[in-house]
Amino acid sequence: MEVGVTSLSHARENVMDVKQAVQTAKRHIADIFADESITNVGLEEVELNESDRVWEITIGFSRSWDSPGGVMRTLGGDAVRTFKTVRIEDESGRVESIKHRNVAGDR
Repeated sequence: MEVGVTSLSHARENVMDVKQAVQTAKRHIADIFADESITNVGLEEVELNESDRVWEITIGFSRSWDSPGGVMRTLGGDAVRTFKTVRIEDESGRVESIKHRNVAGDR
């Protein structure tokens, strides 16, 4: 075998592709936070933790109380976003957890 070439027999295929994992995370966030009327839901980060075989997907969204001053502040672009990291088992597609994700500039 050539140096730097991985044998296909040792490579492990993902059960979920990245699009499926992101869709699962977005659906789960929308369902869990449905009563909070979240808006501006969007993908921020995605990573497959190879050792745990778990997708770690960060989803950002806005809540009405994240924007002091209401609609006018939102229109001005100063709205605060909430970030949550969703962990999804690759093999089963089961959501393991949703955790708050602190980013630079968080309050």
